[in-house]
Amino acid sequence: MKLVSVHEAKTQLSALLAEVESTGEEIVICRHKKPIANLVPYRQRSRVDPHPVMRDVGINYEPTEPMGPDEWPEESGT
Repeated sequence: MKLVSVHEAKTQLSALLAEVESTGEEIVICRHKKPIANLVPYRQRSRVDPHPVMRDVGINYEPTEPMGPDEWPEESGT
């Protein structure tokens, strides 16, 4: 991981992009020595693979099966 200042990122953006593209390593852009952004290589996601957050979600029922009369929520009297 390489750290660069905002000024350096502005003046050398093309070179930094080429570096990220060739090495695959991320570059952290800092303002006053505090990280503010990451320059990372683009990774195209597969449309077949689930989103990382959704991988852990499980469904414990068949979503296409109709609900029975006892499964419908109670109507409120309001």
